[in-house]
Amino acid sequence: MRETTDKPQAQVLQLPLPSAVGGSGMPYRPAGDIHPVLRRAGAPPAAVDLLAQAQRGLAEARELEGPLERYAAAHLAALRASAAVLALRGRPEENPRKRKRIRSAWEVLPEVAPELAEWALYYAAGAPKRAAAEAGITSAASARDADDLVRNTALFLRIVQRLVARGAGVPQARSGEEGMPRTG
Repeated sequence: MRETTDKPQAQVLQLPLPSAVGGSGMPYRPAGDIHPVLRRAGAPPAAVDLLAQAQRGLAEARELEGPLERYAAAHLAALRASAAVLALRGRPEENPRKRKRIRSAWEVLPEVAPELAEWALYYAAGAPKRAAAEAGITSAASARDADDLVRNTALFLRIVQRLVARGAGVPQARSGEEGMPRTG
């Protein structure tokens, strides 16, 4: 059998607050009236998880031997990074009637992250090549194509990583590094 003892409860000393006008004491205000300093919210866990998946995918792409597999893995890593940005900034359509067709992440990305519009165009142009590479069409991607895509995806992931780390809700101005790299 357990004994229950009544422990004395701690009491908070409540001092009157000085009045703004006369310096006289003011009645105590409950803590609910005090507004805490708001801290900037971090990135949603889904965005962080998608970025981690993208980084693992890029590491896998670097290890693969065949150019088709490297190309496809690097492109998928970029797609996951794009999904991280969409998880961070994306909002559902307000009007359900507007949603007539499914759009790719590369179509939506420039709307929620205008600073990544050039990257979206670059990867959207590579999507058919990725599909051909996944289908095993040997002419889909050369070793050079795969190497370029792996290198560009690494840069893209670094940019997205900064966005996710900031928990960026507001588009940032482009800096010199965030522009499209030269591949030739």
